[in-house]
Amino acid sequence: MFSTFMGLGLSLVTSAIIIFADYSIKIAAEGEDFSSRPMAFGVGLYVFSAVIWFFTMRHISLGQAAVAYSMFSLIGLFVVGVWVFGETAEWRDMAGIGCALVAMALMLRWL
Repeated sequence: MFSTFMGLGLSLVTSAIIIFADYSIKIAAEGEDFSSRPMAFGVGLYVFSAVIWFFTMRHISLGQAAVAYSMFSLIGLFVVGVWVFGETAEWRDMAGIGCALVAMALMLRWL
């Protein structure tokens, strides 16, 4: 059970790193060139996330890791969209997040 929680935690960390990497690359794409600092920082974060992903897959199956990563990314990007960019949160968004949570619960081996 500890290994599953460790894998889910590492998947959460990977998702957070990727969200910051995507944000940095978005900044580079909007005003900088390909060799800018935001682009280099984003690429560096992607490399770092690959190392964390390696350790994630030591603790949970690839399917569990993929669903957890997708769920955490969905929720994280949804929150960033609402709080940072002022996007609206509709019932369909909440239903989608609910479905992601159900998918994650179904993928857990200890249920």
